[in-house]
Amino acid sequence: MENHKKILGILYVVSGSLTMLVIFGVSMLATTIMALIAHNVDPQGAAIMELVARLLQLLPVIIVVFFSIPSIIAGIGLLYKKSWALILALILGCFKLFSFPLGTALGVYTIWVYAEDNKQAKQTS
Repeated sequence: MENHKKILGILYVVSGSLTMLVIFGVSMLATTIMALIAHNVDPQGAAIMELVARLLQLLPVIIVVFFSIPSIIAGIGLLYKKSWALILALILGCFKLFSFPLGTALGVYTIWVYAEDNKQAKQTS
């Protein structure tokens, strides 16, 4: 079971890092496109475009803070065999179930590892 926890830890670190890179890349692309569009808008539309641009800059930060960074923390915790890491990974795995297809696979694998770990813990006690 320790091998599965190690694999799960590596997957969470990779998943969180890739999510962070993709989100920041999409954010930079969206910000650039919004800046190009803002040059061709009248003054009233510019205020609305500024509001939309700020929201587009805030959304990636929220995603990174609530999903990417905790995924990396859970992965590192699993690699260092911390007891709290599997519970954090389970919570994040439940959210990842909605991210089809890779997130779903990672979420199912996380739930399976958690269930097997609990089954082993009950058998040894």
